[in-house]
Amino acid sequence: MNEPLLPLDEALAMLRAAIPLKGLARITADRDDPALDRSAMDGAALRSMDGIAPRTILGTLFAGDDPSTFHIGPGEAVRIMTGAVVPGGADAVVPVEELRIEGNQLFLLRLPKLGEAIRVRGSQAKEGEAILPEGSPSTAARTGLAAQVGLNPELFRRVQVGIASTGDELVGTPLPHQIRDSNGPMLTALAHRLGADAQKLPSLPDDPESLLDRFSNLGDIRVLITSGGVSMGEKDYLPMVLKELGANILFHKIRLKPGKPMLAALLGDRVILGLPGNPQSAYLNALLFLPLVLSRLEGCPEPDPWHRGFLTEAVKNRGERPLLLPCTLQEGRLTPVRSKGSGDLIALAKADACAWIPEGGMEAGETRYIQVI
Repeated sequence: MNEPLLPLDEALAMLRAAIPLKGLARITADRDDPALDRSAMDGAALRSMDGIAPRTILGTLFAGDDPSTFHIGPGEAVRIMTGAVVPGGADAVVPVEELRIEGNQLFLLRLPKLGEAIRVRGSQAKEGEAILPEGSPSTAARTGLAAQVGLNPELFRRVQVGIASTGDELVGTPLPHQIRDSNGPMLTALAHRLGADAQKLPSLPDDPESLLDRFSNLGDIRVLITSGGVSMGEKDYLPMVLKELGANILFHKIRLKPGKPMLAALLGDRVILGLPGNPQSAYLNALLFLPLVLSRLEGCPEPDPWHRGFLTEAVKNRGERPLLLPCTLQEGRLTPVRSKGSGDLIALAKADACAWIPEGGMEAGETRYIQVI
């Protein structure tokens, strides 16, 4: 009796759990934020209790200026720029759009309000306050926050990804019974677009000893993507070779069409994504699994690849697996592309997206889809 195939969501969850997230160190405020009361906009700093009466302008404060140069008394004001520290004596900033200036005299177009347009000291964080816990995924904003509190934020290196197709049939100038390697360039381009340091490696032969040697000498490669060699053929040696090397095979075969033979494994601290050999299967599995791997290794938030669209026509799916169907995409409307199956690279290349079609098929209507990039 055949074992039940692993659903896609469970396969993704297993891979996620197996790869530790390279998160940030704890971020703690090294001082009050803001450290002093600051102006939230360009305008004039003054005493609100003086009402609508004209003020004499003492000068101007820019961001970074020492505010002790001025102290605001009755009937006085200082022109102030966004981010500058509010000088002593002032308790409001009136926006420049609501002021009129004649010489060194300032006239208000309305009554000032106590505390307006002032970012109060410590209103965003107090000194010693834990702002982000250890292990938070890295984002550009969090990198900026780390710098703001005096840390030297680490910019994680791009993950080195090696891409190797498998098969003795792959040659540069093929005879009719041979083929060129299209998966290698296609997957290298995808890994590059996803932000990896992508490197196309020489094709892997259908030979266990050669595979053992190549898998044992991966250099700085952190993620190895292969295509082919993971199904049930007599020359599909990759699962056997990985087991012989002591790899932890997380899963092999998932409930998805195309892409059933998909394999994921850990070889030491390296991630192995063994993709099926047919182009649609290889590409779509890489599009589903590689972003998750990169996000974990780079310490970044995991992207959600799914969007919502409207299928323009009914689609049959007689199999027992969900189908990812190549479609064109225009203003959220998904129109199926005629495809001869998972080996049809032409159909994939014409597609903008692949629509999720459940077992049994579906009528025209809303569905989710993954963008073909």
